[in-house]
Amino acid sequence: YQQNPKTYAIVKQLLAEGNAGELQKYFGSRMEFGTAGLRAAMGAGISHMNDLTIIQTTQGFCRYLEKNFSDLKKRGVVIGFDARADLSSGGSSKRFARLAANTFISQGVPVYLFSDIIPTPFVPYTVTHLKLCAGIMVTASHNPKQDNGYKVYWENGAQIISPHDKGISQAIEENQEPWPQAWDDKLIDSSPLLHDPYAMVNKEYFKDIQKQCFYRNINKETNLKFVHTSVHGVGHKFVQLAFKAFDLSPPFAVPEQKDPDPDFPTVKYPNPEEGKGVLTLSFALAEKDGARIILANDPDADRLAVAEKQESGEWKVFSGNELGALLGWWIFTCWKNNSRDSGAIKDVYMLSSTVSSKILRAIALKEGFHFEETLTGFKWMGNRAKQLMDQGKAVLFAFEEAIGYMCCPAVLDKDGVSAAVITAEMASFLATRNLSLSQQLKAVYDEYGFHITKASYFICHDPKVIQQLFDNLRNFDGKNTYPKSCGRFKVSGIRDLTTGYDSSQPDQKAILPTSKSSQMITFTFANGGVATMRTSGTEPKIKYYSELCAPPGNSDVEQLKKELDELVSALEKHFFQPEKNKLQRKTE
Repeated sequence: YQQNPKTYAIVKQLLAEGNAGELQKYFGSRMEFGTAGLRAAMGAGISHMNDLTIIQTTQGFCRYLEKNFSDLKKRGVVIGFDARADLSSGGSSKRFARLAANTFISQGVPVYLFSDIIPTPFVPYTVTHLKLCAGIMVTASHNPKQDNGYKVYWENGAQIISPHDKGISQAIEENQEPWPQAWDDKLIDSSPLLHDPYAMVNKEYFKDIQKQCFYRNINKETNLKFVHTSVHGVGHKFVQLAFKAFDLSPPFAVPEQKDPDPDFPTVKYPNPEEGKGVLTLSFALAEKDGARIILANDPDADRLAVAEKQESGEWKVFSGNELGALLGWWIFTCWKNNSRDSGAIKDVYMLSSTVSSKILRAIALKEGFHFEETLTGFKWMGNRAKQLMDQGKAVLFAFEEAIGYMCCPAVLDKDGVSAAVITAEMASFLATRNLSLSQQLKAVYDEYGFHITKASYFICHDPKVIQQLFDNLRNFDGKNTYPKSCGRFKVSGIRDLTTGYDSSQPDQKAILPTSKSSQMITFTFANGGVATMRTSGTEPKIKYYSELCAPPGNSDVEQLKKELDELVSALEKHFFQPEKNKLQRKTE
């Protein structure tokens, strides 16, 4: 019995050809539901995102929520979607969102379904704002165009963490038979349980982010020009509205990229983290219009890349760590200038993830507020921020090196819309002092100590090789001994979050949660260097992140860079051993 003629036709064709290999790919294993929800290509079969797998996932999620919330039918859930679509299988974010809404409504659960595309941060915002039980965002963020995803938020407004992923996963297994009328999404249009939060959130969100607007008069007067690109995603309209909310003139939008297009025709990968390739059209528009700063969102507008034209005429694309340093400095400075109570600083916090720059720690030490690091990923920072806020603390800012920033407590996740407009206000303010973003970044490093970072990865498709590489590090000089040095660099500390060992703690036990299912070891070096090696949850990569933190006053940047380069070379040679392990280098 066919419900989706397109996916049905794909499978029928494979059966007719007797193509067992392809059928195995489509039906061999179900997509895994993890803390990031689902992420896979759109297409037929249980290993892909399609009508059936969305219905099954939502049925499981619905049953899990019923078990956890006695008032689910009173409070309800929010569902948003981006502009992704796949013609060959008929799948699209909007279609998936409607099917998910239908599933909940069929069980008497109120659904706040956005009537149009939105940035991902609007879903956690709505969960918090309307005190809902959960949120779903249908998006694959900056993944390749064939992919889609299903991202889940809990009632606290943060992405889910364990054990919810396991509980939902199990509930999906138990609810695979589609419920009656599961496919008939037209039913929701006449249901009194369907609500559209679009107008309300478009008003309230832009009101809330204005609490982060401190220099309205400067914004009104500034001559600084900005270019914005939404890279064929959802960001255009919302960044324009954010600029308006801050009384800034609207940024010039890259015309070829401002409207949503699921084919992402002008870029190889729709990921602003890839740097200059994604920004080619932005550079051209900026040159034409005389703009000095480029703001780029990824397709679901939860991340932000920033580039600035230098005196030399070259463009500098800031790394996630550099923008994290600037925004951290700026948000703290604005807080300090507007805080009436000198004792309040003891309740102020900033967060970043273990693989991100420790610049916030240096600022916190000197200024007297708290800094905490969390595990990698915004799910950890969002959940920790909520815990702190519930204890009456102020969490001003959190960031991760993968160009994700949480600048506004109304959204407990990364938000590229508020980050874009706050960066624009910071740049406008600095311009009145004749400072560029690059000059201010140097001033931050001069005051708090230079933090130089370098990150890359190796590709390895063999899980056994990866396991062996990490086993080797844990039994380096005989059984259960970690390396004491890496080339000429002396190791002064080790934290292994796979096993839970931490040499710097009195009881040798790590404070951060450990996970046996993923590899992650951090080495601290006697020269002030730190390097983390970890496996990726979503890609066949072994990643490394390295940083050299110098105390304030050591401003020989070239020497520091050289030292970090040498440390990274030693790390690759002695710890990764790419030749022996047949690892493939990241290609630029």
